[in-house]
Amino acid sequence: MSKDLEKFSQFKSSDEKEKNKKMTNKPEWKEKRVSLGNAIIIGAVLAVFGAIVGINFPYWFPGVSQYFGVSGGSNNWSELDEVYNKLSGSYNGEIDKNVLIEGAKSGMVDALGDIYTVYMDKEESTSYVNTALHGNVGAGIGVEFGLRDGYMRVLRVLPDNPAIRAGVMIGDIIYKVNGEVVTASSTTELASVLRGDAGTEVTVTMIRDGEEKDFKMRREEINNVSVYDKYEGDTAIITVTRFDNDTGTEVQKIANGFSKKGINKVILDLRGNGGGYVSAAQDLLSLWLDNQVMLTQESTHFGEEKMTTSSGKAILKDMETVVLVNGSTASASEITAAALKEYGKAKIVGTTTYGKGVVQKMYDLSNGGMLKVTIAEWLTPKNNSINKTGVEPDVVVELTEEDINKMRDPQMDKAKSL
Repeated sequence: MSKDLEKFSQFKSSDEKEKNKKMTNKPEWKEKRVSLGNAIIIGAVLAVFGAIVGINFPYWFPGVSQYFGVSGGSNNWSELDEVYNKLSGSYNGEIDKNVLIEGAKSGMVDALGDIYTVYMDKEESTSYVNTALHGNVGAGIGVEFGLRDGYMRVLRVLPDNPAIRAGVMIGDIIYKVNGEVVTASSTTELASVLRGDAGTEVTVTMIRDGEEKDFKMRREEINNVSVYDKYEGDTAIITVTRFDNDTGTEVQKIANGFSKKGINKVILDLRGNGGGYVSAAQDLLSLWLDNQVMLTQESTHFGEEKMTTSSGKAILKDMETVVLVNGSTASASEITAAALKEYGKAKIVGTTTYGKGVVQKMYDLSNGGMLKVTIAEWLTPKNNSINKTGVEPDVVVELTEEDINKMRDPQMDKAKSL
C-alpha cells in the first residue's frame, strides 16, 4: 500500500470513529402511527392535487408535456367533433366516416397555404413515388406537367413519344381530356386520365395563346430515363430531366468516358427539370465540387445544416461548363445551377429559374398515405436565398414560341458559342 493510501485509510478510520460517537448520542427512532381518519384525509388531498396537476400539466409545462405523450392545450379537437356530430345527426344522406377523415387531413394541410406541403392518400402517394420521383409513368402521351400560375401547364415534352409527335409544346395549358374540363384537377387526377392502356386513343385540348388546340394521340409505353447525352465534336451535351436516385451515378458514368472521347466542354441542360432528390444533386455536383458546401438548410425545428459534396470525385472541376436553365428549372436543379454559378464552375444561360428554395421531407403514414412537408429553406453556398426569386442567368436568352415552331434553340446555340 502506498503512503498516500495509508494516510487516506487513517483519515477514514478516524472519521468513522467520530461519526459513530455522534450517532450514539442521537435519540432512538420510534415508530409513529397515523390514524385511519387522517390517512383518508391525506389520500383525498393528494388525489385532488394529482387530478389538478394532470388536467393542467399541458398548460403549466407545455415544453415538457410532449415527452409524456400529453397533448397541449392548443390541440383542442372539440370543434371538429362538433361539426362531425352535427353532420352525422342531420345530414340527409349517407356518411362515410373514412372519407370525412381523409377530407379533414387534406383540409388541415391545405389550410397552411403552402403549395409544397401536401397530404396524399395511399393511391396518391404510390403514384407520386412512381411517377414524379422515379419516372415510371406506364403508358401515356409523354408529357410532364405541373401547376404554374393557376394553370396545369406542360413543363416538358419527352423525346420520342406521342405528345411531341403530335405537336404539344412546353407552356401549353391542359384544358380538356376527351372533352372533359380538367383545369380544376390535381396533378394526380390529371395523370390518371392521361394514362391508360397502351394503344388506346386520347384527345387532349390545350390552350395556346388563348386558342384551343386539339391533339389526338395514341398512348404508348413511356421510357422515361432521367439523363440523355449526345456529342458534337469536343462538346458533350447532358440533359437531366429530373433528379432520380441514380441520376448522379448515371452522369458520373458518362463523365468517366470523356477522356476517351476528347471532350473539352460540357453543356448541362436543366431546362424543364422540376427537381427530385437532393442527394442526386449532391452526387452530380461532386463531379465539379470537391468536398465543398453546396447548400445550407435553415429550419425552425431542425436548426442549421450544411450539405457538402463528396471528396475525390471532382473529375470535371476544370472542365469548361455551361448550364442551361428556364422558368421550369426548379428545386434540386436550382441547387445545382446556383452552386456551379457561385463557385465559378459554370456559366448559366437561359432565363430566370422557378424559385423553389425550400426543402420537403416525406413522412410515411400509418394508413399507407404520405405527408410531404416543407421543413426548411435552403441557401446557396454564398448564403443567398432564391425562394420565389430564382437563379438569375449570367447570359439571358429567351426561347420564344416562334423559335419552337421553327425548331430553333437560341439558348442551346448561345451555350455552344461561349
